[in-house]
Amino acid sequence: MGEFSLNPTDQAILKLLDEGRCTPSYISQETEYSRGNIQNRLLRLVEHGYVKQLGGGLYELVEDPR
Repeated sequence: MGEFSLNPTDQAILKLLDEGRCTPSYISQETEYSRGNIQNRLLRLVEHGYVKQLGGGLYELVEDPR
């Protein structure tokens, strides 16, 4: 999979997911990032096994890479 570098968007996502399950819309509302940006980064975090998509747009933290 290669090395995965966390960017500021990832840090914001992980901070919120560390508090509990979230949707991209909720994360976008709680941060300065667009829903599209959040969605793209969530997909990368899922791809690397740090986050799991539960269905219905809900995500949870599996392994914190910070």
